[in-house]
Amino acid sequence: MLNGCGKEITDPPEPTPYTLAIPAGLPQMDQPADNGLTVEGIALGRRLFYDKILSGNQTQSCASCHKQEKAFADGLRFSTGIDGIQGNRNAMAIINLGYNRDLFWNGRSKTLEAQALEPVPNPIEMHLSWPEAVTRLQGDANYPALFKKAFGTETVDSTLVAKALSQFMRTIVAGNSKFHKYLRNETQLNQSELNGYLLFRNELKGDCQHCHELGSKLLTDNHFLDIAQRFHNNGLDSIYPNFLGLAEVTLDPNDNGKFKTPTLLNIGMTAPYMHDGRFNTLQEVIEHYDHGVKVSPSLDFFMTKNYPDLQVGDRRELGLTPQEKADLLAFLLTLTDSTIITNPAFSSPF
Repeated sequence: MLNGCGKEITDPPEPTPYTLAIPAGLPQMDQPADNGLTVEGIALGRRLFYDKILSGNQTQSCASCHKQEKAFADGLRFSTGIDGIQGNRNAMAIINLGYNRDLFWNGRSKTLEAQALEPVPNPIEMHLSWPEAVTRLQGDANYPALFKKAFGTETVDSTLVAKALSQFMRTIVAGNSKFHKYLRNETQLNQSELNGYLLFRNELKGDCQHCHELGSKLLTDNHFLDIAQRFHNNGLDSIYPNFLGLAEVTLDPNDNGKFKTPTLLNIGMTAPYMHDGRFNTLQEVIEHYDHGVKVSPSLDFFMTKNYPDLQVGDRRELGLTPQEKADLLAFLLTLTDSTIITNPAFSSPF
């Protein structure tokens, strides 16, 4: 009788599995066993990504430093947090992060879920403790129900927030640039772009492909298994008083000045460049690699393999002609996938 008078208790429906559409030619993306993509999880992550509720004074969100119109970078040398404090690293574009084995410039996080936990409590970024963030979300009129749809519980915690954010970020995939279409025989490169592509691959001149790997079409090597292939000292400095890079994590001086290789996809939209945003234009980047590489004890092997007589303190010079520099720039601009900045699935839900 009691059962007949009361409401029938049922389990919440299971989240709807989501199949990620991978552009032709890109590898399949591995998914964590405990955080597979779902329609509801992605929708929750997208809302959290754009919601300023996760910052101390509710003025900034993840999207404040990763703007869709900037290919999920922010166009600044250093971002400024809610307390007016400027950081000291350039905000990396969050494109194809689901393929990466290391997050942040120094690789201190090994999963997107671990990375997603850091900006909220960071005192120079969003500056909100996770307990307070959880309290806000739990008391919100919408979030408990959205967490129940995505994860089967109305009880919010930081782990679930990070899982939802990571699901959304894994969907931001680029692989439809002019270069990708060229590889799929869907378009042609003009002569300057083709010359730049050949220079990019030339072991004696550009030799860019060892770090910005071409085989996977991801234009980075951060998906490689060997950590020695994922971090590089590219000759920005001879000494490293402030930016140790990977050495900040490993405490190994042989890793001084080594940083994660960012993807070159959408590089024409994500200025400024390098971990500290020191170069404002791609032309400046090309000039660096042509004659600005500084030799130091931890300089990457591929920077000097053709110059065995260089000593610490020397500069490497490739001797690129003005036309070669223009061709290389033309090729780099073929790496733009403009669908990233127009796809409504990546835009704010508010």
